[in-house]
Amino acid sequence: MTSSMSDVTTSFADRLPEEARGLIEDASAQGLIVRLMGGVGIRLLLGERLAPALDRPYRDIDVITRKKDARGLETLLPARGWEAAVAFNALNGNRRLLFHDPASEAQIDVFVESFEMCHKLPLSDVLDRPGPSLPATELLMSKLQIVELNEKDRNDCYALLLGCDVREGDPSAIEPRRLASLTGADWGLHHTFELNIGRLREGYMASPLADGDVGRVAAAVDAIAEAMESAEKTRGWRMRARIGERKRWYEDPEEVDRSPDA
Repeated sequence: MTSSMSDVTTSFADRLPEEARGLIEDASAQGLIVRLMGGVGIRLLLGERLAPALDRPYRDIDVITRKKDARGLETLLPARGWEAAVAFNALNGNRRLLFHDPASEAQIDVFVESFEMCHKLPLSDVLDRPGPSLPATELLMSKLQIVELNEKDRNDCYALLLGCDVREGDPSAIEPRRLASLTGADWGLHHTFELNIGRLREGYMASPLADGDVGRVAAAVDAIAEAMESAEKTRGWRMRARIGERKRWYEDPEEVDRSPDA
C-alpha cells in the first residue's frame, strides 16, 4: 500500500527526536560540536522527566554549532538525507544554515556560533557541555527571548521548569543567576523575559499542567523573577530603561522560506 504524503510527513515528524539524536552522535563521531535547541532539544534533555501532557509533535530540529564545525555539518546533513537550502545558505552561511527533508515539511535550522532571533544570546560558551542538547538554562532563555510567545513555546517553558531543578552552581539545573547576569546588562532582554514571565503566570490554569504541578512551576518562575529583579543593573541598562517601550527593544526574526531552493 502506498503511503500518502501526509502519512510520510507524520511518520517522519514522529521520528524527529530519533533523527536528532542520530545526528548528534554522528557529529560527535566526526569531532564536530553540535548541540540541540528548540522543542526536540528539550525533549531529549528531559527524557522521562518530560510530562506526557507537555509532549507535542515536532516539525523542526534546531541546532547550534561552532563556526569551525559548520562546514563539516554541511557535509554530514546531506549524507543523512537532508537537502540544503542552497540560496539561503549561500547568503547566510556564516551565521545560519537551513536544510529540508525532501519527503516532508521537516526542517533543520542551524545557528552558527551565535543565536540571534528577537535577542542575541551568548550560547557558544556552553557548547562544550556534555549531552545532545544545550543546558537547561540556555534552552529556557532561548524560549523566553521570543517576543510573541505562543502556546507551544509557553508549554515548552513549563516542561523545562517542571522537569528540571532550579538551583545555582549546577549546569544540569536551571540557574536563575546565570539568566539574571544577562538580563542585568541588557534592558531589552530583561523586558522581554519580564513580559514572558507574566505570560507564564497567566497561563497556568489554561495549560496542560496537572494541578499538583502548577505549584512547582510557579515556584521556579518566582525564583527566576526574583533573581532578575535583584540582579545588579549596568549603567547602560538604567539608561535604556528610561526610554522603555518608546523605542523597539527587540529584533524582528526573519521569516525563512521552507522550500529547498530558498
